[in-house]
Amino acid sequence: MTDVEPFGRVILLIALIGMLAVLSNRFGERLRIPAPAIFLVGAAAAAEVWPRLGTVQVATVEKIVTVALAVILFDGGMHIGRRRFRSAAGATVWLGVAGTLVTAAALAVLAHYAFGIDWRIAMLLGTALAPTDPAVVFSVLGKREVAGRSGTLLEGESGANDPVGIALMVALLTASGGGLSAAGQVTLEFFQQMAIGAAVGIAGGMALLFFMRRVPLPGAGLYALRVLFGALMIYGLATAAHGSGFLAVFAAGILLGDERAPYKREIERFHSSLASLGEIVAFTMLGLTIRLHDLLDGGAWWIGLLLAVALAFVIRPVFAGLVLLPIRLGWRERAFVLWTGLKGAVPILLGSFILQAGLKDARRAYEIIFVVVLFSVIVQGGLVPALAHRLRIPLRTVEPEPWSLGVRFQEEPEGLHRYQVVAGSAADGATVGDLPCGEDAWVSFVIREGRLVPVRGDTEMRAGDEVLVLADDVPHLEAVFTQKTDNSP
Repeated sequence: MTDVEPFGRVILLIALIGMLAVLSNRFGERLRIPAPAIFLVGAAAAAEVWPRLGTVQVATVEKIVTVALAVILFDGGMHIGRRRFRSAAGATVWLGVAGTLVTAAALAVLAHYAFGIDWRIAMLLGTALAPTDPAVVFSVLGKREVAGRSGTLLEGESGANDPVGIALMVALLTASGGGLSAAGQVTLEFFQQMAIGAAVGIAGGMALLFFMRRVPLPGAGLYALRVLFGALMIYGLATAAHGSGFLAVFAAGILLGDERAPYKREIERFHSSLASLGEIVAFTMLGLTIRLHDLLDGGAWWIGLLLAVALAFVIRPVFAGLVLLPIRLGWRERAFVLWTGLKGAVPILLGSFILQAGLKDARRAYEIIFVVVLFSVIVQGGLVPALAHRLRIPLRTVEPEPWSLGVRFQEEPEGLHRYQVVAGSAADGATVGDLPCGEDAWVSFVIREGRLVPVRGDTEMRAGDEVLVLADDVPHLEAVFTQKTDNSP
């Protein structure tokens, strides 16, 4: 029993750190510093003050961050959903793949010729810094959600280019030899990772959806856990099959996003909370692997700073801007998307891959990546809200809704539909009595800005309203609420 009190103090310390991490979003809003930067710098500073914190092995951190990232990507996929993804699928895939490749190539060339970094390390460095980060984008925006196509494109790119960057890194690290032979190995490995990951993600997502709908469980709390373990199984299966596990969980999340299933709301809330915890854990663990005194003494900070400035102001605007040319966007949305390519946990995770490979100058490359991520989160991330206001990018404030009103059924209710009224749709501005839904449709609930609206024949629908409709068999019901009419602006 002599170990009980010391163990209690350890639990108290961990709980205190966890509570401060949860409250850090409020601190970040006041200080205008994104929460991930607080986790990253705070952990690195703590490792300087208490060196024992920094003794954790990089391999251990890599494994923990990998699981956290898989959870974050799965939740991000569910947040996007199949319907939103379909509206910008081509643009998302194009920007996620082509944008990542050209950014990695441009950074590699700059690192080699401007700073004399060896070609292989330069290519690995460029690959590590190419992906953007969904957790940082969501943290920076806070309660604000980017409306329109640019919002979907930003979320989709940050989810799609993480698997692309990781697959490319694995391909580069496993390639042997040089010249055309190495290039062929990298290309083959890359496309194999992406193809297997996509196939396992789609098949696994469909199988998981079947189990969610058809296999009942004895307790309500088990449903969210089943989805969590199912997502991790999808990641593990894709990885064991030499595919991209990250692409697999992201694709599975997209498939499940809009589908109805028992306890779906509870499942979404659970995974959203788990993704927030994953963000805290990932940035904290990665911060513990950095030695601030080595960073300042070794000169990596100024190389990282110059690379970060070049990436933010030249490389992404020019090269990713060229990739964006075929995509239909206004110039304001285009500028906002190009600036909001924020770096986060994925580049540092990829940097740990470089460390584990034991290559020459791997530690300096890791430190450079840390500086670039820190600049991106603090400087770029800190300017995102002001830039959105300056460019007049439509931001919708999503207030938390801590109270819920619901009805539970033992069987899935027939004919129950839930929609959100889209601006310019047939429902936008129409009264309940004039909705072109037919006589067999009944609008039972209208939720506007978190409040119930009394439903009468003269109740007018507005864009953003959530509507619950009972209808047995009404064709084109979804289009009434979610598709713009031909004469809408």
